[in-house]
Amino acid sequence: MIELNYRNIKEEIIGCENGLDIEREFDNYKDAIHKIIADLNSNKDKPGQKLRWMNLGYNEETIWYVKEYAALVENRFENLLILGMGGSSLGGKAVCEALLPTYWNFLTKEQRNNYPRIFFLDNIDPDQMNSLLNILDLKKTLVNVVTKSGSTAEVMAQFMILKDRMEKELGEDYRKNIIATTDKNIGILKQLSDQEGYKTFYIPDDVGGRFSVFSAVGLLPFALLGIDIQEITQGIKDMDLALKNTDIHCNIAAQNALIHFLMDVKKGKNISVMMPYSYRLRYVADWYCQLWAESLGKEKDKNNNIVNTGQTPVKAIGVTDQHSQIQLYNEGPSDKIINFLRVKEYDTTLDIPNIFEYTGISYLGGKTINQLFNAEADSTMASLIDYKRPSVTITVPKITPYYMGQLLYMFEIQTAITGALYNIDAFDQPGVEQSKNYTYALMGRVGYEDSAHEVNSKLQDSVKM
Repeated sequence: MIELNYRNIKEEIIGCENGLDIEREFDNYKDAIHKIIADLNSNKDKPGQKLRWMNLGYNEETIWYVKEYAALVENRFENLLILGMGGSSLGGKAVCEALLPTYWNFLTKEQRNNYPRIFFLDNIDPDQMNSLLNILDLKKTLVNVVTKSGSTAEVMAQFMILKDRMEKELGEDYRKNIIATTDKNIGILKQLSDQEGYKTFYIPDDVGGRFSVFSAVGLLPFALLGIDIQEITQGIKDMDLALKNTDIHCNIAAQNALIHFLMDVKKGKNISVMMPYSYRLRYVADWYCQLWAESLGKEKDKNNNIVNTGQTPVKAIGVTDQHSQIQLYNEGPSDKIINFLRVKEYDTTLDIPNIFEYTGISYLGGKTINQLFNAEADSTMASLIDYKRPSVTITVPKITPYYMGQLLYMFEIQTAITGALYNIDAFDQPGVEQSKNYTYALMGRVGYEDSAHEVNSKLQDSVKM
């Protein structure tokens, strides 16, 4: 299983000012954690609790439909283009980058075993979009439009551009190159899919975007790229079983949730740095940042008190950011907890040749890049201890579909437990909705005229592009 090492947050390692008497805290919070975990599992099937993401690993029907469609279109497309924002793309990107061979899109068709290249269009920068559309052969591209509401302005604008171009280039057959992943019952994309006959996959009720990676949002592109989704879901099931344990001494998600909560409220560590020592896991940090920020950054608690909670998540990549951020982490404000994300066994080994004897770099010869990589991670951790800065280490045995299922599900449960400790709703995002409404208003959507007047008055003294 995935392991959590929290030694470097203990008082005896980094001192009383920045460290925790963690065994005492586990005892202090054992009853609260027991109740939180029990409540999560007893409420996950209840409508309106926004917890059905906990069941996605067991949804055999979705798995069957996804695999059936993947088999149907096998060898038909050279490109898979995902149109989606935030949770509609970040989880998929994290898993694809981890499990596909690095630089997948640069491999030949034969090297990819005839599976398509993958592109996530998760921004609407016109230069980026035009550059991508200028190199894609739309006749050989499968476009997956992902928005649960069916009205996300960015995604639907992308879709309108793609649909127009595809219809002109492909004629009536363009419909065969479009998939919609959306709500089963409502929304503009659902209506369009019914009218035009797009193949459609559904996001279950009570599953928010940032928790949707194991729904069709993620499983569909994984299957289309040949990733073993049965192994992913088996990892989820095994982790789910482990995390049902209500004893905090045996539950790594509960342990890391409590550590982060206490580091924030007791020690002033209001920044959570996710630092993978794996290039393949770099987008897990991006996915984590949305999960942590959007779930825990709340103005009010469940009692309607103004609390303004939430740690700020930060992405850092080992070893790259040892040379750009560690100076700040060691000697700057003591307001961070570092999450090292490490891999026990890499797929490959790279030897360093012994070619510069009798020089200052001869010590590297005869070693491996793997050894150097691990030494870099160990040295960063040791330097943080020197400066009394807290860190935890999450270790993945190997980067496989099974362990990716475990890893992401563990972070989801950790987030839900942390939200309960803060006594906030970890599954809504009113701050995001306000921004969306202002976008609708500025773009002239009917029904948002009052918001348009309001936002324009706010911006009248600002510089407009």
